[in-house]
Order: sequence, then structure tokens, then C-alpha cells
Amino acid sequence: MQHDLRLIRDLQVVDDRIRELAQEIERLPQHVAAIETKLDSHKKQLEADQAALAENRKTHRQYEQQISTFRDKISKLNGQISEAKTNEQYRAFQHEIDFAQAEIRKVEDRILDLMVEAETLDNNVKRAEVALKEESREVEKEVAVTKQRVARDRAELAAAAARRDEMAAGLPASLLRTYEGVRRARNGVAIAHVVDARCSACNVMFRPHFLQMLHRNDKVMACESCSRIILHGIDDEPPLEDPAGDSGVA
Repeated sequence: MQHDLRLIRDLQVVDDRIRELAQEIERLPQHVAAIETKLDSHKKQLEADQAALAENRKTHRQYEQQISTFRDKISKLNGQISEAKTNEQYRAFQHEIDFAQAEIRKVEDRILDLMVEAETLDNNVKRAEVALKEESREVEKEVAVTKQRVARDRAELAAAAARRDEMAAGLPASLLRTYEGVRRARNGVAIAHVVDARCSACNVMFRPHFLQMLHRNDKVMACESCSRIILHGIDDEPPLEDPAGDSGVA
């Protein structure tokens, strides 16, 4: 019976490791996806700033062209005003010149606003380009490391699963069924220990008679509350064999 209980203990160790590996194999790609999504969002923000800067410069050029057009018009009007034959014509030409000069001032104010905006955008773009290059390198390294880790985990998982099958085959069929049933019902944990006359899993106090029977070590005992298999007297004993086999499973 002690042999079977020690094998159950070792099987639980392997099952715990299998669960850890499966969870990590599932989690690592999610981690990669998260950092790649973050990188992609930073790329899109940089592209948006670059597009805004390009649009700013395009609008700046358009305003400069408008100013050039108004100045050409003023130059022509100045030539025409000297040829005005009446006060009415003179005032009309002067009105157009004043209007063009006012429009130039308006456009110059818009250009100043654009220049302030352009400076901010240009600084943002330069900082983002530097940061994005560094982040891209870090993400690339992280992806490579994660792929290696997943490959190692998959290899270890396959070895642990094979070792588990060997260990399970060494158990009595009825005990294995009990273990598997409790493990499924209790989130993968089928065993518990005695700690201060209590179940280490559910903390229920054991009855004196239950403890007496447990000390006999002549049959498998299960907690009357959580149904986990109770291990007693073998906690400090070494495994029957390395639960990891040659795979390095901890």
C-alpha cells in the first residue's frame, strides 16, 4: 500500500508539471500577441503623426502659394492705381490692395499656427521613430525567446506525458480510477496531507477514528469532506523513481 501511495504522490507531481507546461504553452503565444499588438498600435500612431506632419507641410505650401498670388495681385494693382483717372477708380484699386494685404495677414497667422503645430508633430515623429526602432528590436528578441521556450515546453510536455502513462500503468486500476476521478473533480489536485489532524486541502478536522485507521497504512484513505486521497507517513520519503524520468520535469 505504501508503494502505491508513493506512486500516487509521484504521479501527482508529474500531473502538476503537465498542467503548468500546458498553461505556459497557452500563455506564451498570448504574451507575444499582446506585445505585438502594442507595437502595432505604436506604429499606427507614428504613421498618423507622419501623415499629419505631411498634411501640415502641404497646407503650409498652399498658404505660401496663396500669399504669392495675393502679392502678385497687389503688384499689378499698384501699377494700375498709378493710372487711375478718377478718385473713384483710385479708391477701388486701393480697396482691392487693402483687401489683399488683409488676406495676406490672415494667411500669415494661419502659417504661424501651422509652424507651431509642425514643430510639435516633428518632435513627436522623431521621438517615436527612435522609440519604435528600440521597441521593434525588443519585441523581435522576445518573440524569438518565446518561440524557443514554447518548443522546450512542448518537448518536456511530451516526455512528461509519456512518463505519466508509464506511472499510471503501474497503479492498480481501481486506485487509478479513484485518483483520476478526484483529480477531475478537484481542479487537478487529487491528494492531500495530514497537517495538525486536518486535511491540508480543505482544512477539515479528521475524526480520531479516521486518524487511527490512517496510521495503520493498510488501505487508501480519502478525506471525508473533499474526497482527496490522504497521504500520511511518506511525505519525506524520496520518489520511487525520478518522476521526471529523463525529461527534466520538476
